[in-house]
Amino acid sequence: MKAFDYHKPDSIDAAVALLTASENASVLAGGMTLVPTMKQRLATPDHIVDLSGIAGLSGVSMDGKMLVIGALTRHADVAASELVVEKLPALAALASRIGDQQVRHRGTIGGSIANNDPAADYPAAVMALGADIVTDRRSIPADEFFVDMFETALEPGEIVTSVRFALPDMAAYCKFGNPASRYALAGVFLARTGGTVRVAVTGAASAVFRAQDIEVALTENFEVSALERISIDASELMSDIHADAEYRAQLVMVMARRAVTLALSSG
Repeated sequence: MKAFDYHKPDSIDAAVALLTASENASVLAGGMTLVPTMKQRLATPDHIVDLSGIAGLSGVSMDGKMLVIGALTRHADVAASELVVEKLPALAALASRIGDQQVRHRGTIGGSIANNDPAADYPAAVMALGADIVTDRRSIPADEFFVDMFETALEPGEIVTSVRFALPDMAAYCKFGNPASRYALAGVFLARTGGTVRVAVTGAASAVFRAQDIEVALTENFEVSALERISIDASELMSDIHADAEYRAQLVMVMARRAVTLALSSG
């Protein structure tokens, strides 16, 4: 690991100043991606800006009808939150299956979505629920936030402070996870609000995406049978050592059907 300068600011303004003062600075939230990549010298920042000293960046609350989760809230705390379990149980269930116990007790929701790993779980929930990602300077709709593999709409020095979720009528998440990493080979999060259904897929492409054919079918008829003639175009999916594109296309539909069944049984 390359030597670096470590900073632990006590305010957002101080953190932003540190990040903008260097062309090669990285934010440390949970460190579940940053630290391993630094050990392998895939990332070699000169400065590390640890956000854990900044008050008010973690916790779960309600703001009117919006569920608000602080960016530094650990996965384990999202999973165990009585408020999340009551108001958005699909998100609590998702958080409970991220990685292993060590990852869940260190990784954060803000770090996960800012990193935007193509196989991460949270981006699917954020996208399907139409959440807003709040930063130190603006609010970014989920549909505009996730750009491509490890790329988001965040500008240099911009820091995620919270995620705001509108509550759906029903929601569910199902994934087929890699048995070693628990990352999704394909994961489907769906949310139904009134007469609208949003469906987001993770693990299958270079970034999370909305499955519009599935959304249209389920908006017309929210039943498993509505998906019988729907398929995913494998040419737009990725192949790697874990699964090829055709296999992922099949997995997406299997996970979608399971998610509908789970949503109906839970709703």
